[in-house]
Amino acid sequence: MKETKRWIGGWVMAAVLTGTTVAQTIFTHPAAAMASEPVMVAGSSAAAAVRENGGNQAAAAGGTAETTAEASPGPEIAAPSAVLMEASTGQVIYEKNADQQRSPASITKIMTLILIFDALESGKITMTDQVVTSAYAKSMGGSQVFLEEGEIQTVETMIKCIVIASGNDASVAMAEYIAGDEKTFVDMMNQRAQGLGMSNTHFEDCCGLTESKTHVTTARDIALMSRELINRYPQIHNYSTIWMDTITHVTKQGSKEFGLSNTNKLLKMATNFQVTGLKTGSTSLAKYCLSATAEKDGVRMIASIMAAPDYKARFSDAAVLLNYGYANCRLYEDRDPLPLPQMAVDNGVEDFVNLKYEGTFSCLGLHGENFDQVEKTLVLEQSVKAPVEEGQRAGVLEYRLGGEKLGELPVVTGGSVEEARFKDYMKKVLGTWLIKDSGLGTGRERAASEALQEESQDSPDITGDISQEGSKAPS
Repeated sequence: MKETKRWIGGWVMAAVLTGTTVAQTIFTHPAAAMASEPVMVAGSSAAAAVRENGGNQAAAAGGTAETTAEASPGPEIAAPSAVLMEASTGQVIYEKNADQQRSPASITKIMTLILIFDALESGKITMTDQVVTSAYAKSMGGSQVFLEEGEIQTVETMIKCIVIASGNDASVAMAEYIAGDEKTFVDMMNQRAQGLGMSNTHFEDCCGLTESKTHVTTARDIALMSRELINRYPQIHNYSTIWMDTITHVTKQGSKEFGLSNTNKLLKMATNFQVTGLKTGSTSLAKYCLSATAEKDGVRMIASIMAAPDYKARFSDAAVLLNYGYANCRLYEDRDPLPLPQMAVDNGVEDFVNLKYEGTFSCLGLHGENFDQVEKTLVLEQSVKAPVEEGQRAGVLEYRLGGEKLGELPVVTGGSVEEARFKDYMKKVLGTWLIKDSGLGTGRERAASEALQEESQDSPDITGDISQEGSKAPS
């Protein structure tokens, strides 16, 4: 209240100085929020299986929540555990013993790759960095690219060895390069898994070679980490779609070429969708596992298969699930949301702040929904009170189909606005006075003055935060 009195005193002083009511033009706040006209088209009955989803936010934030489709018999597969998930929404379309813990074998390397790309994104490492193979990394058995102790390869070459040939030696070499030793790296893997909501996962190595009953994950958790990798780092597909490649070993014995052949045979199978990856795994304990990713008509699917009885079954099971998904699902993704107005700022050095959408809204239909009939309604606060931080929640864009709410997309402030002080008011007063003295802006000044008088009569506390849904304002 003291500050309010001081501000009012400043206005009075300014009015005395100018001999007019110019000071009343300082803070005129036309209502800045609006409920935009929805797309009013004929509605249709909304599918019960389409649930709320606030948009695809995993590329920027790594979201983990997924929705599950209505119970459905689904296709018959040989593997005892499996999940089919749509990548952008995280919606589970099919599941079979999805939370049963099993050994993942080299599917483990998906998390190793996430941490490698995390390090690349943060600038901790670069693709051209030289990685030296340790004696421990060389000693890894199982699938390997036969790196020698002291051998130097770039980070990008190591990524190829991991993704294409499932190299255990390359995985350990990268773990040591990033974290210093494999144990520390594995701790990072488990922390990252927990952050993704992989509550039934525990890693004990970075490559999946350990035949341990406590090195476990689930079909659902595999889908979650696969989703994180392809959404956050889509460049992984530059490597996971390579069928064959070569690397050059340079050791004391000289230089020689070594061929890499992709372990994901689904890449060469005849399908009506595009296979984009991702990772295979097999040990005597884990049997045959696969995380298969695919795309068709802009829809990306993830099929995670665990403990298939043979290497052919894991690929045929994945193909069956992906075909099922593409035959029954349609993705709605709003690439053209309603235009946003500016929002009024109470008591700020600036009167308005820009708005922006947080992410992209998408949802998945499982029953032939007509998404051409989606209705969109913008619901915003009337104003925000200074100080304003960028990314501050300002409202939502609601989506409905046939009267049923599909979900909403957050609307946030696109910039920051500092709280106005006495000197800021004086600058505005003097600026308005100069404009008036030059004969400019007279009509606008009168309109602003009248608006301020009306606002002052409605609310004696001019610093109050007025919040209202559905009010209208100029864009």
